Amino acid sequence: MRGMSRPIKNCNYASIGVGALIVFIALVLLAGIAATVLIQTSSILELQTMSTGRETTEEVSTGVTVFSVEGYAETGSDISKIALLIRPRAGSYEIDLSTTYIELSDTNKKVILTYNQSWYSDPGGQSNIFSAAVFPEDRWPYHDPNEKDASEFGIMVMEDGDDSISGPTPIINKGDKVFICINTTATFNTIAERTDVWGRIVPENGGEALIEFTTPATYSDTVMEILLNM
Repeated sequence: MRGMSRPIKNCNYASIGVGALIVFIALVLLAGIAATVLIQTSSILELQTMSTGRETTEEVSTGVTVFSVEGYAETGSDISKIALLIRPRAGSYEIDLSTTYIELSDTNKKVILTYNQSWYSDPGGQSNIFSAAVFPEDRWPYHDPNEKDASEFGIMVMEDGDDSISGPTPIINKGDKVFICINTTATFNTIAERTDVWGRIVPENGGEALIEFTTPATYSDTVMEILLNM
């Protein structure tokens, strides 16, 4: 009939559109949060990778090389002192010898030696290194467990262009050369002929340097070169 109003039909299109918009906004927010997390994670991983790379490079390149080993034996006696000439490896970071320890064995006894600044010298030239006060004193006859000289080593500076080495902080870097001075009378009660000696120099960071030599069959000289690594 004319004049009668038509029934109103419900339209759900608008609701569906609003719902889709809400879902879309939620997805955009989630994507933004995920992207932020990924960026932060990648930054952390990058920093960790760089740090690990630096540590690995330092560990591989840092260390010392034993350049030569010289021994001292008075006439008719066995070797009472040895001096190890060391230098940093090529590309090595700085090495603090005060935190370095030395393992040394004459196949009968093994000792652990640490640095004592009481046995330090930077003479700028030395007429006889084996007469210098850089070899810890001989405490072998006393057998006193409180005496630590038998477990110590001294240092004599040979080259130090940048003055990085001092008694309290003997830090070696590129170009430096020092003698590690050990009193083998104090540690082993001297070293006889044909003795296999082995050990290592272990810095706080980096690789260790191996020590390995056999003493001569006879001690015809007072000062002798036992090992030379060119």
